[in-house]
Amino acid sequence: MLCGIDEAGRGPLAGPLVVVGVILKEKVEGLNDSKQLSEKKREKLFDEIKQKSFYHVVFTDSKTIDEKGLSACLKLSIKEIMENLKKEASSFLMDGNTSFGIQNLQYKIKADATVEEVSAASILAKVSRDNYMKEIALKFPKYIFEKHKGYGTKAHIELIKEYGRCEEHRTTFKIKGIDDILNQDSLF
Repeated sequence: MLCGIDEAGRGPLAGPLVVVGVILKEKVEGLNDSKQLSEKKREKLFDEIKQKSFYHVVFTDSKTIDEKGLSACLKLSIKEIMENLKKEASSFLMDGNTSFGIQNLQYKIKADATVEEVSAASILAKVSRDNYMKEIALKFPKYIFEKHKGYGTKAHIELIKEYGRCEEHRTTFKIKGIDDILNQDSLF
């Protein structure tokens, strides 16, 4: 059985990296790249995918991303998924253009839109991460994480300019034009 692997949260300025592996046990209708689906459709598919699959979800917090680097965190997450799903999976396929040097990991660009298991992983990763960002929005209301999910939107960057970074922000992700301001003001 194929284990599809995908991630959400590679590029945001705040919040975790979420990597998911999925092995479908039953057919799930309507799968696609999570970015091509509405939030409502993703959330509906989320529960169905969980019921009809073996899956493993790995969260890596922003502090660990800053300490180890994004590529190392991706690689560690993929290895954890492979270890946890090795009994059920006969092969592993990652969305993207690299295997991160991991043996027995295949990769395919746009697999999240063309391979059902990877589409399912894409949806679980996106919804899991979005739900996390909605939860932390309650702890850090001034950043409005529930709206932009930690991505570098104009509104989010303006809030960082105003308040500095919180513990959910990735300090190694530099923001053009404001890191100099933040460093001068010692806001973080």
